[in-house]
Amino acid sequence: MKTNTTETSKFLSYVLRHNPQAIGLTLDSEGWADIATLIDGARRAGKALDDTLLRTVVRDNDKQRFSISGDGKRIRAAQGHTTETVAISHTAITPPATLFHGTATRFIPSIMQEGLKPGQRQHVHLSDNRQTAMSVGQRYGAPVILRVAAKAMHEQGFAFYQADNGVWLTSHVPTTFLTHENPSGLA
Repeated sequence: MKTNTTETSKFLSYVLRHNPQAIGLTLDSEGWADIATLIDGARRAGKALDDTLLRTVVRDNDKQRFSISGDGKRIRAAQGHTTETVAISHTAITPPATLFHGTATRFIPSIMQEGLKPGQRQHVHLSDNRQTAMSVGQRYGAPVILRVAAKAMHEQGFAFYQADNGVWLTSHVPTTFLTHENPSGLA
């Protein structure tokens, strides 16, 4: 069952974040898709998906990548959209003093020259704990944790948001607000 939920999670990430058109799905500006339409589109694309599996993946996803609407009829990815039709309207909030970003050592030279950029995504993703940042960094190679002076950024007018799953979002992080630390968390 783990493999089936993992494959389904990857499929949902793909269609809800990057390419809803692949299964004839339309997302509204807040990223919401009709669950029945998603299931029908997945079946037409040859993916075994039903309401029970979908809700299991949403409930059990360790990163809480997906949200189901209050009425139970719609689903969306919490963040990470690359499609231009989605622009989730988050309310700006005050971040903690420090946030973290995990990356690989090979990216440090360009990051320390250009800052953190969202790439194809709409926002830079940050965490309020080192362990999550470490997990993210390990996906890309030898990990490094970047410490972000979020409160100082906020005080200089940078907006911060928090996605449904707790991931912190901002448009970019200039180098003046970044320091990197070794993986053990020691400065």
